[in-house]
Amino acid sequence: MANVTDLQTKYSKLAQEYSKLRAQNQVLKKGVVDEQANSASLKEQLKQRDQSLRKQEQEMDSLSFRNQQLAKRVELLQEELAASEAKGKKGKSKGDSPSQHGLQTQSVFDEDLQKKIEENERLHIQFYEADERHKKTEAELRERLEKLEKDAEQHHGVVDGLTTKYAETIERLQSDKARLEVKAQTLEREAKECRMRTEDCQQQLRRCQSELNRQVKQSSSVIQEKVPFNDTKFSDYNSLNVPSHNRRHQLKARDVAGQAMSFIQDLVAALLNVHSYTEQRVHIYPLDSSIETISPLNQKFSQYLHENAAYVRPLEDSFLQLYQSITEDTVTVLETVVKLKNFSDNFSSYTHFLQKILPYQLKSLEEECEAPLCTAALSAKNQELQSDIKRVTSVFEKLQNYINLLALPSVRQDAMPHSNTSAVFTQLAACLHSLHDAIKEMSKHYNQKADIERELPTVTQKLCTTTECLLGSLGSLTSCTGKIATFFSNNLDFFTSSGYSPRGSTAALNPVQAESMLANKKKATAYIQAVKKAKPQSVPYREALSNRRILTSSTESREGLTQQVQQSQEKIARLEQEKEHWLLEAQLGKVRLEKENQRIAELEAQLAAALGGSPNSQTAAAGALTRGHEEAAAELKAAEKEPTLCTSLVGMLCTTPTDEHVGDEESREQLIKSHYMARVGELTTQLQISDSKAVHFHSECRALAKRLAIAEKSRETFSEEVKLANQNITRLQDELATTKRSYEDQLSMMSDHLCSMNETLSKQREEIDTLKMGSKGNAKKNKGR
Repeated sequence: MANVTDLQTKYSKLAQEYSKLRAQNQVLKKGVVDEQANSASLKEQLKQRDQSLRKQEQEMDSLSFRNQQLAKRVELLQEELAASEAKGKKGKSKGDSPSQHGLQTQSVFDEDLQKKIEENERLHIQFYEADERHKKTEAELRERLEKLEKDAEQHHGVVDGLTTKYAETIERLQSDKARLEVKAQTLEREAKECRMRTEDCQQQLRRCQSELNRQVKQSSSVIQEKVPFNDTKFSDYNSLNVPSHNRRHQLKARDVAGQAMSFIQDLVAALLNVHSYTEQRVHIYPLDSSIETISPLNQKFSQYLHENAAYVRPLEDSFLQLYQSITEDTVTVLETVVKLKNFSDNFSSYTHFLQKILPYQLKSLEEECEAPLCTAALSAKNQELQSDIKRVTSVFEKLQNYINLLALPSVRQDAMPHSNTSAVFTQLAACLHSLHDAIKEMSKHYNQKADIERELPTVTQKLCTTTECLLGSLGSLTSCTGKIATFFSNNLDFFTSSGYSPRGSTAALNPVQAESMLANKKKATAYIQAVKKAKPQSVPYREALSNRRILTSSTESREGLTQQVQQSQEKIARLEQEKEHWLLEAQLGKVRLEKENQRIAELEAQLAAALGGSPNSQTAAAGALTRGHEEAAAELKAAEKEPTLCTSLVGMLCTTPTDEHVGDEESREQLIKSHYMARVGELTTQLQISDSKAVHFHSECRALAKRLAIAEKSRETFSEEVKLANQNITRLQDELATTKRSYEDQLSMMSDHLCSMNETLSKQREEIDTLKMGSKGNAKKNKGR
């Protein structure tokens, strides 16, 4: 059960870390989405600026084309002016009217030229200014786009890292969950068997209670009638008032103290971590001690926090001494537990330490509020933390008072009646629940404060790491205090019950009665040991208990093992029956073959000896050999016709009798026995290996099923991403079509503009031609005059 509790604790810690990382992942995802939206908007702005730039370039091209046309027109006009001036100089003597007409025309051309030059200059200036503004805006947008792309890459890297970390954590949690499910199933089976045994024990208990009640009534009547001794003046020396030793109460007290010891160790570790990480945070925020000197207040606060182990470690040591003092051979009540006073003193010293560092904690939070980058939300969270710290310190003071009250009866007798003790235990349980609520509230506010601090621009990675460690320590402290409060509430009946009390009285047990009780226990133990020595053939009580536990544990798996043995025996009988039969037949055939080979060898030797003699002897030897073969064949046929049935412990076997048959039966039976035993061992080993493989394959199948579910989820996410990508492709295609359409419109506008310009140019040429014709006609008239 302890392993299950540890696994559940680890699982809850991992779940808390997973929830924190998941929240961070959500924040990072939100930041990535925001940055992507900003990047898309900037790209859209850049696209609009590019369109406006292209539009301005088109206007510039049209203006440059217009400028070239005007320049050519000016050149033509200047040439015509020069020609007209030359002609005017020639015809000056002839009259003033043509010269006046030429001057007027020249003045008109000059004014038109001056206007065009000014318009061209103004357009050049506007184009240059627009080009400079566009280049500056484009450079700024490109820098911002590069910065946003770098931030997006960093966010993607962080998201990928967190995703891999989450996947590993999820796999580890799933394996732990599968292991816990297997253990839970085992525990359920054990619970069912325990319930069955409990029902049997309850029936036996009812019978025993009825029998004991009858015996108690009989004994009470005998005591009231036959035992008149009852010293009421000196009750301390009245042996009848000494209670009997309650071994069950001692075992329960030992078990409860062991559980409390594990919780105290977790509490001490959590408090040490909280104080240590608080000290590290004081050195980092609001001023980093590695860069600049922190305030004297924080220096003193850090010095006090550095001494926390001197106040926290004695709690574990004193409670360990208390746990070691509770044994099976002692009397455990508040009046006899002397080591509780040491634990009370150490707890009081730790409470004084909390009171000593309380003003420094409050001032440190106020100093954080006075920092230049502290926001209003962060100041509000610091104020909430101040109230939480005050509440936790006050709850520790209440716990100190209750523990001092419980330790008082071991120092001074008759310090507190039993009814008041029950009330103190009840208030102590309520106070432990208040401590859990206060620390839980403080941890929640600290989490909110950490989230606000991460958004500050001056926060460092060192501060984030220290804050995360401090939040983890607060989470473990919250879990530990919750377990302690639950444990104390569950065992409140045991704490408030009177395990020992004098017969006929409700007063508490005093040390004199405890000493008398232990002396009586020692006498009873010595008597039982003497009885054991007098009757050595009887089984000792402890040995009988151990044997019963062994028998109970062995019967749990006896049915399963019996079924496995039956199945293996059936498989052995089915698989080995024919094989062993033919092995025996082969061995018998081998023996027969050896004997026949010996006979053949002897006959061949006789034949060789006969061949070495006269022909008559050879004929006799050949006849003897033939007769020997015939006799051997006749014996074999007779043996085959008269088979014998051999029975043994292994089974029944039908064999043919030979000369060495009697001597071979025992060796054959031993061979068969050894072969069967070896075969049974091999099959048992194979069965165990196959069972272990089946369990392993089952766990692998469960893991593969979970991985398949994860793969399905990832496939769904990838399909959603593909849908988004298709939507983006569609959007880009629409944008491409829009851009293409706008370019076509611009080209059509340019072609229309060129057509209008050509028409204007042709009109101007016609006007110039008419002017030339008019000037030529005027010249001819002047000449005629």
